[in-house]
Amino acid sequence: MTQSDYGVVIHCRRRELKTRVGMAIILAAIAFFLAPGWTPVLWFVAVLATQALDLTLVRPVLRSDNDWQPTPTFRALSICNAFLAALVYSVIGAYMWLYGGEAGRLFGFMQFAGSLLHVSMYMHQARVLLGAAMCAHGAYMVGMPLHSVVVKGEPAMTAVVVAGVLYLINLSLSARQANDRYQALCRAESASREAAAEAMRASAAKSEFLAVVSHEIRTPLNAVVTAAGLLRGSRLSRAQTEQVDMLGDASEVLLGLLNDVLDFSKIEAGRLTLERIAFDPREKLDSLIRMWRPHAEAKGLTLTLEFRGRLPAMIAGDSLRFQQVLFNLLSNAVKFTDQGSVMVRVIWRDSRLLVEVEDTGCGIPQDRIGQVFDSFEQADAGTTRRYGGTGLGLAISRQLAVLMEGGLEVESVPGRGSVFRFEGRFPAVAAALPRPEAAAAEVGGLEGLEVLAAEDHPVNRRILALLLEPLGCRLTVVENGAEAVAAAAERPFDVILLDMQMPVMDGLDAARAIRGGTGPCRETPIVALTANALEVHRQAWLAVGAAGFLTKPIDAAALTATLAGAARGAPALAAAG
Repeated sequence: MTQSDYGVVIHCRRRELKTRVGMAIILAAIAFFLAPGWTPVLWFVAVLATQALDLTLVRPVLRSDNDWQPTPTFRALSICNAFLAALVYSVIGAYMWLYGGEAGRLFGFMQFAGSLLHVSMYMHQARVLLGAAMCAHGAYMVGMPLHSVVVKGEPAMTAVVVAGVLYLINLSLSARQANDRYQALCRAESASREAAAEAMRASAAKSEFLAVVSHEIRTPLNAVVTAAGLLRGSRLSRAQTEQVDMLGDASEVLLGLLNDVLDFSKIEAGRLTLERIAFDPREKLDSLIRMWRPHAEAKGLTLTLEFRGRLPAMIAGDSLRFQQVLFNLLSNAVKFTDQGSVMVRVIWRDSRLLVEVEDTGCGIPQDRIGQVFDSFEQADAGTTRRYGGTGLGLAISRQLAVLMEGGLEVESVPGRGSVFRFEGRFPAVAAALPRPEAAAAEVGGLEGLEVLAAEDHPVNRRILALLLEPLGCRLTVVENGAEAVAAAAERPFDVILLDMQMPVMDGLDAARAIRGGTGPCRETPIVALTANALEVHRQAWLAVGAAGFLTKPIDAAALTATLAGAARGAPALAAAG
């Protein structure tokens, strides 16, 4: 018996206190009816006294935490108290046996049996306590019929003595089995807690790894996205425009891929929520085809897009996740097709959008079709070696399709190709929601806005200058949090941009120092601009009172809108980028 078993029994007995007192009232009333006198009343008072003694003994335990452990003195007192409480409680059964006639004998015997059953149910976790209580109740169950045999000369009561002994034996066996099951459950719960703790440690390690990967990828990707955006605004030839569009499209989807990997644990747990905004499905599909056509043509493949039926100009859904699913399907189709074609068919019917991606590639063996949607699975052992990839894309895509109130299925014939069918619910809408660029224009320009930016990476500092200076911002750039705190103490700024990971002092410490100081920027809006994109990072910035949370790669429109909103006192921290 473990020490914690005492605590379990104590809490069980405390919960059943009202039941025991209520049953004592009933027993006293029946005993008074069968054998009128003061004994039932005195017995009820004695029961209340023993229950009060029991409650006084265990009250400190009830107030203690789960780490409470009984001392040897407490164990000894508990055993004595259990025996005394049972001895007093069953006195009423003995009284009815002696003075209540035949009905009293029957009722008294049932009272012994009921009391034994009660203690076996609520005290089996602690065998010593159970034994003390059963000894008292059992002594009455066997002793009263034996008294009738020996003292009153009623040999027929021998059968009742034997029945009482058999009852005690069977009840003891049942209590032991119940205790064995309880101990097994305790061991299983302990193992489960250990497994849960190990899973939490593994999850924390995975989150830390993903945070590092996210930070390292987003920093160079920031330069790619910004360069593509700036090039779009310059004079380019038609060929250069197509190349920049391809670069921009690829950057957008790469960012979506990165976000999906970071959110994979949420997808697995079913906690990922999708946006519902208006978007142009043709535009998204055209950009995907434009991105993958050069890859297909380089392999001698024909990539075509076919619309069947009338497709609405605008539909409602999560455009990024929509592109993510189709990006994965097109990627696989082009990757696993060496000759022939890849066909994308689009069918819209009653708010349901069906997209079929058909290829003439190697196909999937029938015994592997059921596994291609599993995480980190490939169609065969040589797939990763030959084609690369992790096998994560289809797993994410199917779960996203389910979140879109649809599904993702596949039909395949080895050597002839595959057809992946993605379906989701995308209701038609009359018009698009305002684009970020339009929203940015509505909040007004940034002419003359004094901006302090702390950024340790030289490329990112250059990007901020390229994005903000043409808009009329007066930009002051420093390389770490300590320099930002010093600059904020010297003169006022309209907005402060802080990176999160910086040498000398990080962004969060810098924000706390600025907020806790007495300089002119104590109330200046602070906007996080970081490659640390997890929800825990957003919550950390929220805790220091940031007015905005922007993730890298920098979205120019989101940056403009956030700075303008922060400068005019927008209250809420909003995730963007």
